[in-house]
Amino acid sequence: MTRVKTELTKGPSSNGPDSPISGVATASQVSAALALLANEQRAAVSRRFFKTGAGQYGEGDAFLGVTVPAQRAVAKQFSDLELPEVRRLLWSGYHEERLTALLILVRQFERSRKVPAKQQTIFEFYLASIKQINNWDLVDSSAPAIVGGYLFPRERQLLYELVQREHLWSRRVAILATQYFIRKGDLADTLALAEHLLRDQEDLIHKAVGWMLREVGHKSVPVLKGFLDQHAKTMPRTMLRYALEKLTPEERSLYMLVGRPRRA
Repeated sequence: MTRVKTELTKGPSSNGPDSPISGVATASQVSAALALLANEQRAAVSRRFFKTGAGQYGEGDAFLGVTVPAQRAVAKQFSDLELPEVRRLLWSGYHEERLTALLILVRQFERSRKVPAKQQTIFEFYLASIKQINNWDLVDSSAPAIVGGYLFPRERQLLYELVQREHLWSRRVAILATQYFIRKGDLADTLALAEHLLRDQEDLIHKAVGWMLREVGHKSVPVLKGFLDQHAKTMPRTMLRYALEKLTPEERSLYMLVGRPRRA
């Protein structure tokens, strides 16, 4: 591991594992840095965890076996990677290269708060690349910061377009983007999008919506209960369970009973 860290941090003006790379970096350098951290045993676990088998949501995805903290360190080193090089990573067959690309984008977006044109460029690049953001962790690590962060002070019709797409991950991007709004105390779009997704057939959407409703409850239990009072009877069970996690045991039991499917 010591050798790997030494190799990873080589480069101009590198003073430690989190030192940024100076000069013009390339996607190939990022790939090489991640390859040094690869672990086949961890990759095998990831292939099972992210459901890469035939017919599963992550079918065919390839893994290097690099931990997320290590990917974050690489993203910090290469945080100035230019968008054409980020695009090369996003089109990689390796899951970790795509996630690292997105972590770089998030860092660039958050550093550009005073440069609206740069944020717009990153936002538009993200949307143009959305089919490469093709697993739940890729969405969850990037959509709140980039899509939510960009749309928060703007018109949000885009989310209502994304939520109607057949593309599973576009729908997850839509609901996860509202996590940024929730943190700012703005709950309305989360509730409206959740209503759109009540009849969604995908378990990963049920989990995402339930998670965002739970976050709504962190801000306002009455608002969450108002939504549950109206929709608990028809919500998918997984969505309902996720939404209830922070309520009292008595409240959880009551809502689960209300939401119990009727027997014929």
